[in-house]
Amino acid sequence: MYRPKVFAEDRIEVLHQFIRQYPLATVVTSGPEGLLANLIPVSLHEIGKKGTIRLHLAKMNSQAERIQAGDEILFVFNGPQAYVTPSFYPSKQVNGKVVPTWNYSTVQVRGKAKVFDDPNWVLQQINDLTSAMEKDRSVPWGVSDAPDDYILSQLKIIIGIEVVIEAIEGKFKVSQNQSAENNKGVIDGFIKEGNKEMASLVAERRRS
Repeated sequence: MYRPKVFAEDRIEVLHQFIRQYPLATVVTSGPEGLLANLIPVSLHEIGKKGTIRLHLAKMNSQAERIQAGDEILFVFNGPQAYVTPSFYPSKQVNGKVVPTWNYSTVQVRGKAKVFDDPNWVLQQINDLTSAMEKDRSVPWGVSDAPDDYILSQLKIIIGIEVVIEAIEGKFKVSQNQSAENNKGVIDGFIKEGNKEMASLVAERRRS
């Protein structure tokens, strides 16, 4: 993706944390019939130099039908995003040389698919994903809470995919290219609008 240096993020630990925080990926594949994309939650594993992504898809999903072992897959993970009005910038009052923009955070991952039609493998992936999503709840739900025959019936209609990450890159475009005064104006503006998540990200990236 297009990544001016000021917005680029390549630290593996930061990118992995981002994926864990925003695990719903746009999964993009390409085949004879063109591009396909679906939103799929994934689990990230510290396997390999850059990590490994695992997921499962319904067999009825046309994307699952077309994915073959060795096919390249692109994962796009998106985090906080927001419109930035020129009114946030103090410099607007000085010279008017400001335009609207959009702040956003994203991580892209690429790798080749391994396909698993093995109920045990898929069950482990579901357990891993569920544990990651439920871990902060006071009473976490576990796969074992559901009846065994129900889980077995579900395993028959899904397949597993594993992708060893070959390339991973992040982009955090959150006003780093603005002056200190304008940057503060952006933070204050988002706080006033109630968007504390973006305000915090702008402040964090200004310091890094």
